[in-house]
Amino acid sequence: MLVVDRHGGLVRVNEAGQELLPEAADGDWLHERVPSWLSDAHQRISDGLRHASGGPLSGPVNDRLFEAHPTLGSDGNVVWWLVDETDRRLAETALKDAQTRSEILAEVSNALLSTLNVPRSMEVAASMAAEHLAEAAVLVAPAQGRRHALTYVRRGGPVTQVTRQIDVSAVPGLAEALQGFPPVPTRWINPDDIHDWVIPEGFAGPVGSVIVAPLLGHGVPAGALILLRSLTEQAFTEGEEIFARLFAARAGAALSAARMYSEQVGITATLMRELLPPRLGNVHGVEYAGGYRAAGDQERVGGDFYDVHPGSDPSQETLVVLGDVAGKGLDAAVLTGKIRDTLHALLPLAEDHERVLDLLNGALLNSRHTRFATLVLASMRRREGRVEVRLTSAGHLPPLIVRTDGTVEEVPTHGTLVGALPTVAVRTVRTVLAPGETCLLYTDGITEARGGPLGDELFGERRLRRALSECAGLPAEAVVERVQMLAAQWLGTGRHDDMAAVAFSAPRKDPLKAVDGRTSGRNSRRST
Repeated sequence: MLVVDRHGGLVRVNEAGQELLPEAADGDWLHERVPSWLSDAHQRISDGLRHASGGPLSGPVNDRLFEAHPTLGSDGNVVWWLVDETDRRLAETALKDAQTRSEILAEVSNALLSTLNVPRSMEVAASMAAEHLAEAAVLVAPAQGRRHALTYVRRGGPVTQVTRQIDVSAVPGLAEALQGFPPVPTRWINPDDIHDWVIPEGFAGPVGSVIVAPLLGHGVPAGALILLRSLTEQAFTEGEEIFARLFAARAGAALSAARMYSEQVGITATLMRELLPPRLGNVHGVEYAGGYRAAGDQERVGGDFYDVHPGSDPSQETLVVLGDVAGKGLDAAVLTGKIRDTLHALLPLAEDHERVLDLLNGALLNSRHTRFATLVLASMRRREGRVEVRLTSAGHLPPLIVRTDGTVEEVPTHGTLVGALPTVAVRTVRTVLAPGETCLLYTDGITEARGGPLGDELFGERRLRRALSECAGLPAEAVVERVQMLAAQWLGTGRHDDMAAVAFSAPRKDPLKAVDGRTSGRNSRRST
């Protein structure tokens, strides 16, 4: 407390005031003992004026921050109450800094978790580090062989991503950070020791301060983050160093998640390639075409499948397989993969369909799978423009043949399904395709497609036969596309089972001609 008269003389200084202003004594002039902000305020009050800010007066006194509250006495003296606000202001500043950093970390998390692309995650992490923490940032990814993916960015500048061989020992603590060890304190890093490859192009001035923080992932290091400030900037404080580690922890978790996702996508794509139906075309003078639609719109594989195994030369038979595993989705697709691999191994025995199916049946019965499957095998070779075909059904829908006059014939092959009974009993049928004739193999997902005007009627074999009769003379690809299109139109947006179809044709001797969108088939009608 200071009591000051209207002329600016000290009238009284209490004990706390003496501790704050040890040289102050009664009778001294106020402006000689206190900072100008306080003496000027007293002068304004003595002159009958309010102080300019309108709020509590505040200012430094001996490296401490005080608020000054005046009280006017009846004798014209002013009592100044000085309240030490230093600790409260420091606490408020620390709280505000903590809130700001929490907001930054939340922003970082949102930005990084918005993408699972590894290069994009590295770009976002480096950019936000340069924006909020340093003048420049360098993100070093784990080594791939002898090379590291590097992401450079200056505050307000473009992002540069390169892959090169680097000397990690050129930065103290970098080798340890890339292995996930605790970071080296900033005060231990001499900026003069930083190698040129660390400094982004266009960085202003010599490096004055460096932070190296590990990017800790999910049990595996996700890289390291190098933060740079020039000599013209304030050196990193201890608080900023701690915050940089928190930032790096968030970035490392996001990068690790993105990298794990990328690896899983790669593995899935590799496995998916083995499960997806093959692309078909012309093999040894016979036209092949296939179409597949999984039960789920978001799925690519399911329980239906087909394969074409070409003969070693035109004189050898080509084997076509179409099958339907009980169930749908990924579980069914796993079994289709097993069946396809088993049939591939049994190709040397393909001359005997029954033998192949019997061995496949045994393999399925001895596996851990409890699902069964239906199959149809077709072996064919072209001779003198005609295609000789052997067809064997194992519990599957009979193949349909479209003759040149539009007649649709059902091949009378039948048999028991595989993977359910100890033995397989089948009947093989031989037939011949003349030029322009096509054989269609299909699964029940097509005939059992439920739709129509009321959405509850099956597409059925009758509609399929009528559609095929209008495809007389068309190539295999056009037949499959026609069947798929009609089934999809019948379904609309309704649910459905897996649908697969394979067609093979004996090529026509003359080019196919169409008039008014119609072929020369027997019925030559538009579909209804």
